[in-house]
Amino acid sequence: MSKKFVIYWLPVFIWAAIIFLLSSYPTPTTSEINWGDFVIKKTAHVVEYAILATLLYRAIRQIGYDVKKSGYVSIFIAFLYGVTDEIHQIYTPGRTPHIRDVFFDTIGACIAIYAIWNLLPKAPKRLQNLARKLSLI
Repeated sequence: MSKKFVIYWLPVFIWAAIIFLLSSYPTPTTSEINWGDFVIKKTAHVVEYAILATLLYRAIRQIGYDVKKSGYVSIFIAFLYGVTDEIHQIYTPGRTPHIRDVFFDTIGACIAIYAIWNLLPKAPKRLQNLARKLSLI
């Protein structure tokens, strides 16, 4: 395995596997209040896919795509992975696929790319330096 693959692509595959694994278990109720349960679960979707898009972005940047194309491709791949995750849940006992989950997954990916493009450049220097070390900017 090449060093670049391990540094940039292995985290993408590990995170995708974690998402897959989490989708393989029945969903427990997280709150006795119905809307509370909804908010917690949908927030988890947003966060999971924001992380996925961030990892994809840094990996795609390393193969030579420009900033914009890397962002759009990252969002698109995260969207496709969200679709496959919902298909996976069709065959998972105790899980129910929902198109709205793909919407929340995609929102998470969009938030991550927006933050990389628009918030990181305005962040404090210390955070920008960390983002450079992580190959985000």
